[in-house]
Amino acid sequence: MIEEGILRSFLGRNALVSGGTGLIGRQVVEILCNAGAAVSLVSLDKIRVNKKAKHIFGDLTSFEFCQDITRGMEFVFHLAGIKGNIDVTTAKPASFLVPLLMMNTNILEACRINEVRKVVYTSSIGAYASAEVFEETENPDGPPMDMFPGWAKRMAELQIQAYQIQYGLDNFSIVRPSNVYGPGDNFDPNSAMVIPSLMYRIYHKEDPVLIWGDGSAIRDFAYSRDVAEGVILALYHGTGTGFVNLGSGQGYSIRELVKTLNSFIDFNYKFDTTKPSGFPKRVMNISLAKKLIHYNPTTSLRDGLKETWNWFVKNQDEYLNKMNYFKEESGDRSF
Repeated sequence: MIEEGILRSFLGRNALVSGGTGLIGRQVVEILCNAGAAVSLVSLDKIRVNKKAKHIFGDLTSFEFCQDITRGMEFVFHLAGIKGNIDVTTAKPASFLVPLLMMNTNILEACRINEVRKVVYTSSIGAYASAEVFEETENPDGPPMDMFPGWAKRMAELQIQAYQIQYGLDNFSIVRPSNVYGPGDNFDPNSAMVIPSLMYRIYHKEDPVLIWGDGSAIRDFAYSRDVAEGVILALYHGTGTGFVNLGSGQGYSIRELVKTLNSFIDFNYKFDTTKPSGFPKRVMNISLAKKLIHYNPTTSLRDGLKETWNWFVKNQDEYLNKMNYFKEESGDRSF
């Protein structure tokens, strides 16, 4: 939980949340609205997530649009991004790289020009070079493990570093979340990550649910509400000249994930050991975030999964109203 004194500091303040209909963004919007902030959210999704917030439909790849929406804002939470599984990342890298570069460059530069009081940028675990345990460093060793989206995320981090060097700005903060899940996740079966993909297939009665590998791979699954609190704390406290990790602080095997789902959902499953399990271990060290911004994730895996499942059952088709960067039909955006 965020301390009451911190929440009170947002009372009556103008705050913009880019990607405010997304997985983390909708949680940030809810927390800020409940704290009494004057919240605007911008998104290309045709959905509404909070009656108290002003919903702005618009494209962050337009610099003029970014200048307009950031004018008069005291706080900007830049969470807009593109989420997809390894298949679409590999097959359609331009659909990640180009819009991410454009929207990040535009919104950050607009915040600088309009002298926004505080800005927090949401990077990604994918910006790290491959490792088993990820710890904050200003000098990454090697290319990012998520090649194209990872480079786009790193470039925005570098843009902020350039502001710090040239203009002496200390009002931009950076966070790198781990594998985030929760209400509002991407449940598109063609591009969903592991948790929403499993839930989609369970709901649609796949029997048995086939899981690649032997289930031994370990991942850091963080609940969206916990991460949203971390994002707000990062903006409030600042992250200095670097960034902080936002994860769960624990590693869970894929087998443990599936068994946890099976503890409250009745389904059959089978591990396909003829398929690769993926990288053996990817977990975040969150000790710096605990120290620097007092980040304290409290949601258990089971509680987070139950909340996500219950939301999905009631909102299973919401993803159809979300911007899809991977469609190639006539009239759709493609890069």
